[in-house]
Amino acid sequence: MAEKTDSLAALTRILSPHCRVTRMSSGALIADWRRTRFLGMATADLRNLADGSPEERAALVTGLIRAGCATAHPKEHSDTEVRLWLRGVHLLIRAVGFGRALRLLSLAAPDYARKDPPAAEDVARLKRAVQSHSRRSWLVNGDCKSEAVTAFVLLRRRGLQAVLHIGLREHPLALHAWTSSGDLCIPDADPLGHAFTPVLSIDGGGQ
Repeated sequence: MAEKTDSLAALTRILSPHCRVTRMSSGALIADWRRTRFLGMATADLRNLADGSPEERAALVTGLIRAGCATAHPKEHSDTEVRLWLRGVHLLIRAVGFGRALRLLSLAAPDYARKDPPAAEDVARLKRAVQSHSRRSWLVNGDCKSEAVTAFVLLRRRGLQAVLHIGLREHPLALHAWTSSGDLCIPDADPLGHAFTPVLSIDGGGQ
């Protein structure tokens, strides 16, 4: 029973949000509500998905992707993409203000779609890229708002879970913005050791 539960958990993690999985005596039934159809998966395939070789798992995931029940793992962000988004976000904030820029997030940052958690190394790589370009740019110059919004948008556009936080510190009075994804924050949630209390958190596109 535990083995089958683990197999179902492995299947659930890679399914798209519009798909639901139900345990059956002969394996599992995947309900694809977007296309109004049902797909079956045998017990042997479930076992291979959880404990099979990398080749066996890859073949099963590829089949689910082709069937439209799972999404391919997105590629890494390029330095050029990070740099352009960072500068564009900074210019937007300067042009319309931070509050209005947040209202436009739903246009650029879709709701979270993947069920698997963000990989720590992917988030860490994005953090290094965002902060490196931010500090090297005379335009952005380490602005936390631009870094946080850029990270939020880029993570969401890859279908990864991310939450944008706006924090307040009373003494001395200061505001700070950061995006959390997995166990990392972009930029740091407590720069120079100063803690900020979140007063606004956005966990969906502009929500």
